[in-house]
Order: sequence, then C-alpha cells, then structure tokens
Amino acid sequence: MALTRPFHRNIRGMKPGPNSGYSAWAYIVDREYAKDPDHYVRAFTLIQSDLRDIFEYVEPSDECKSAYSYRIHALFMRACIEVEANFKAIFDENIFTANGRRLNLTDYQKIDVTHHLSSYEVMLPMWSPYPKIIKPFEPWKSARGQPRADGGALPWYQAYNASKHNRHEEFKMANLDNLVAAVAGLLVLISSQFRDEDFEPSSRGLSLEGDEFYPMEAAIGSMFRIKYPDDWADDELYDFDWSDLKSQADRFAKIDFDAIS
Repeated sequence: MALTRPFHRNIRGMKPGPNSGYSAWAYIVDREYAKDPDHYVRAFTLIQSDLRDIFEYVEPSDECKSAYSYRIHALFMRACIEVEANFKAIFDENIFTANGRRLNLTDYQKIDVTHHLSSYEVMLPMWSPYPKIIKPFEPWKSARGQPRADGGALPWYQAYNASKHNRHEEFKMANLDNLVAAVAGLLVLISSQFRDEDFEPSSRGLSLEGDEFYPMEAAIGSMFRIKYPDDWADDELYDFDWSDLKSQADRFAKIDFDAIS
C-alpha cells in the first residue's frame, strides 16, 4: 500500500516520480510536521559542540576510548537524556499509549520498525587511527518488529543506566567510547526525523553533488557523516507530490505505535 502522506517526525525513502526530489525533503520544514523541531536540533548541536571541546583535551582515538572523567560523564548523561526526549517526542506526535508507565527500550524499539534506526551508520572522521564507524542501534536490526526479552540491549545505553544509577561503582562506564556512541545515536534519531535540516534562519542553499573527501553524507553539525537506510520495502516508501499535498489540511498521518508489537 502506497504511503500517500508523510508521518509526523518520520523521514523515509521516496518512490521515484514527478517532483520526488523536492517531495523527499520539503515536508520536513512544514510547521505541522513536528512541534518545535529547532528545539531538538539545537540541543543536539550544543552537545556536539561540547564533544568537540572534550576532544581538545582527550584525543579521539582507540588509545583514549576508555578515558573517563566528570566532564565526559556529564555530557554522556545529557546525550542519553536527549535520546530519550526524542523517542518521547516521536511517540507524542503519533499514536502511543503509555498508560502512565515509565518507558523503556522495549517501547523505544517500536520506532526501529518505522524509522529503521538500526540501518543507519555514522562516521566520525576525526578518530584515530582510522575514521570510526558507529551503528548505534544495530542490535535491534535482527529482531526488527519482534519483541525481545532483553529489550534489545544497546551497550552504550546500558552503560548510561549503570553510571546514572550507581556512579560510584560504574563511573568508568561513562567513557569516551560510550559517549561518542551516544552522540551518534542522538544524531541518528535527529536525522531520522529531520534529515540534514538544522532549521537555522537562513534560506536553503543550492546543494551541488560532486566528489567529497569522506564517504557517506554530510550530517547536521559538520562533525559526523551519515549513511541513511536503503532497506525500505516497497510498501514502506512515501509516494506523494508535496506540491499538491502541502495545501491540504490533512497532509500528515500518524503512526499507530500501539499496533506495532
């Protein structure tokens, strides 16, 4: 079944067709698509800026990946809290019934079905000795759409919970490697909602394709590169002409997360 309207806070592949290049991004900047998207993107870019500051003192490298400190711990906490905030925002603007209970990874894993988070790859070019490739949600891929007893454990998110609830004993879990993975996870979540739109108050420039020094695509904030999912099934693709759809009152649809196991 063709998806003739975009879902709130959900980018995905687009079927080739008239105006499909424009339609693949233009809905993202519609004010009905997401509530205060700049609020979430700005939080990410500030975290990314603070990560760059840490790199002035701790070299982004295999040799330093186990380094830990109060500064690294604090930024790790912020990044993971922001991950949770984005999960909640996606649920809030679609259909999801929490019944007042605390959300967990089993709930968040539903979003992999609709956003293909586990298919994203992130590159940190400034890592030594080679650019670092991160797949923050890869553990969810083999069980996409299937409930897992362990809630689809993510090592960096487990480290966050351990160091948050028992900092004295688990302080070392908040290390540079887990911090980078958490920031990459946040980038994946932001990109799965807004692609590369940073909502800065300037006009969208003309993008010219050509040779680039690094593989993958440029991501928000300039520190990372990103590879978007290419495993959308035909019935998961968007199929609309935004030039026609944008003037309609009901131009967006809601994902029914309650119907996803």
